[in-house]
Amino acid sequence: VQLVESGGGLVQPGGSLRLSCAASGFTFSSRDMSWYRQAPGKERELVASITAAGGSTNYADSVKGRFTISRDNAKSTVYLQMNSLKPEDTAVYYCKMRRWAYDYWGQGTQVTVSS
Repeated sequence: VQLVESGGGLVQPGGSLRLSCAASGFTFSSRDMSWYRQAPGKERELVASITAAGGSTNYADSVKGRFTISRDNAKSTVYLQMNSLKPEDTAVYYCKMRRWAYDYWGQGTQVTVSS
């Protein structure tokens, strides 16, 4: 299993970024996927999740209305569109897949929101 995140960077408050997580080594279309983030000195937290077919999504209250999770099963990729970014969104963002009670994580991508 391999999960590779990309798309992070430095953005000004109010700006947008789209993160991607390219998956391989498993049947992507059969697995729910999630995005998490971890800010310095804080615990890792769930940001958004999406079911295997993409029919249902879930968001942390802190990002509702600003972030959108989506997936392209043909490309084995899950996305996180982040709009209206705030300094408190600064964190390392990780994608995660759970299979057989084991969590697989990517290496993470840094998102920094600062003027």
